[in-house]
Amino acid sequence: MDKSLADISLRQTEPSEAECAAAAEVWPSGKGVKRLNLALQGGGAHGAFTWGVLDRLLEDDRIAIDSVSGTSAGAVNGVALAYGLAAGGRERAREVLSSVWKQVSLLSVLSPLQPSPLDRMMGLGNMDFAPGYRLLDMMSRLWSPYEFNAFDINPLRSVLSAEVDFEVVRNCSAMKLFVSATNVRRGRIKIFEMEEMSLDAILASACLPFLSRAVEIEGEAYWDGGFMGNPAIYPLIYNSPTPDVMLVQINPINIEDTPTSAQAIIDRLNTITFNAGLMREMRAIHFVSELVDKGFNDEGRLRRMYMHVVHAEDIMQELGASSKLNADWHFLHRLFELGRKRTEAWLEAHFKDLGKRDTVDIEEMYL
Repeated sequence: MDKSLADISLRQTEPSEAECAAAAEVWPSGKGVKRLNLALQGGGAHGAFTWGVLDRLLEDDRIAIDSVSGTSAGAVNGVALAYGLAAGGRERAREVLSSVWKQVSLLSVLSPLQPSPLDRMMGLGNMDFAPGYRLLDMMSRLWSPYEFNAFDINPLRSVLSAEVDFEVVRNCSAMKLFVSATNVRRGRIKIFEMEEMSLDAILASACLPFLSRAVEIEGEAYWDGGFMGNPAIYPLIYNSPTPDVMLVQINPINIEDTPTSAQAIIDRLNTITFNAGLMREMRAIHFVSELVDKGFNDEGRLRRMYMHVVHAEDIMQELGASSKLNADWHFLHRLFELGRKRTEAWLEAHFKDLGKRDTVDIEEMYL
């Protein structure tokens, strides 16, 4: 899968409505096929891990994806998945996902946000010693994006404009997509559903307020969805009959050491903040699951959900916030391969458990 960056697959001729409708048949069927919902966390460049997870799931003839809820980078992965499925099926979805991440990396070549020689020598993916990152970090503390980004430049806009046809996404019937953003003035979560899917909805979900202006949609301003739900799981519970939810977690819940440096403290605070919504939802899911397991289902209004997690917490806890802006191709591809490997290991160990039980101890990991 390690293709040249020059091998960019831009959007093909958009499919007709008939072809979009046919995309609902992209998933395998039969007795051995398991349906799955996906909850995709945000985390900037770390979302390349999720790309790897999706790539592995898409090549498995035993898996059919029903619904996806995504935030920030998870929303980018989710919309690329939906467009690819509608435009040509599972293989096309793999191509679109790959192309989106290659375009992101290609645009970063001219960016001042490059790992320094010392960062590259350390080999983690952080940019803690990169002059460009240090300058951006300082500017974001002194000025708002309304001041230092006067032309509201957002590279993600050009990538998604080139790679994804949102009209096709809105007509996609192969899966349901839910995208989270944070309403700035109202201080609550906004879930964009399929009929509302647009370029601005994805940009809103990925809008970091220290780096980008709030995204205005129908008179409301939105910031990154991670502040309220990273990702939101409840749309999958309310809108899908499939009981299995796989969380693709890229922000570490647990770390080994207490941070002591200024940068490490800031990094950990950011991680805790962006995991807060997820922790609340997991607590609620655990509570309802215990009620159902004890025989109480509120006259059929409660149902058992089975939770699963694919993560690389052991690796991600070594990556600081600076690495989330590192779009170097070798770093992205390393995370992609890690995502594929962790998914392969999960499928080998737990595929048989789908539809039967949780494969994560929610109480131990999230409560």
